[in-house]
Amino acid sequence: MEPYRILIVDDEPDILDFLGYNLRKEGFEVHTSSNGKDGLAKAKTVHPHLAILDVMMPEMDGIETCREIRNINELRNTIIVFLTARGEDYSQIAGFEAGADDYVTKPVKPRVLVSRIKALLRRYREDKDITSGKIIELDELSIDREKYTVRMEGIEYHFPRKEFELLSLLASKPNKVFTREEILSVVWGDDVVVGDRTIDVHVRKIREKLGTQNIRTIKGVGYKYES
Repeated sequence: MEPYRILIVDDEPDILDFLGYNLRKEGFEVHTSSNGKDGLAKAKTVHPHLAILDVMMPEMDGIETCREIRNINELRNTIIVFLTARGEDYSQIAGFEAGADDYVTKPVKPRVLVSRIKALLRRYREDKDITSGKIIELDELSIDREKYTVRMEGIEYHFPRKEFELLSLLASKPNKVFTREEILSVVWGDDVVVGDRTIDVHVRKIREKLGTQNIRTIKGVGYKYES
């Protein structure tokens, strides 16, 4: 089985060397880049399974790099993890809005990072179906899980992976209320720790893209897709 490809993008050479050493030691194929612009070009070439992006970088910062990656169809399944030295909530929210899957704060602890990456890649490898069928049809909404496409009123949309999985989960059982705990467990996995507002950010992005009010907030509980 070929090793997973990991792309690290950071403008600090010491970080690149440090993370690269620890990840190669775990058997990963590691590629590095010192800024977002070059990192994006390398991502198009190596098609990484997972990309680690520093938030603050010259040329193109991590947020913009993430957005660009998410706009490339061939990279839609790439897992994206942010490295951030900032503890402010807004930087984490901005990362999730751009399509990130997780974040790790600096200074990085190798064992924590490796554990987090393995958990993310385990879910990538399992590629667990959220629904039993490949296509979900709900009135004007159609979700094709095999092609990773969403159609609403005849218009096709391409979503970042987490947004797609969240929408698929909610639409898989119309009118069922999914608790926040259920959503986090199915879409992000029990091994991945994300902020409390992660689900809210993703739901808001889905609503904005589809222009739908079918996704209802059940205050203090979770969400449901109302048919």
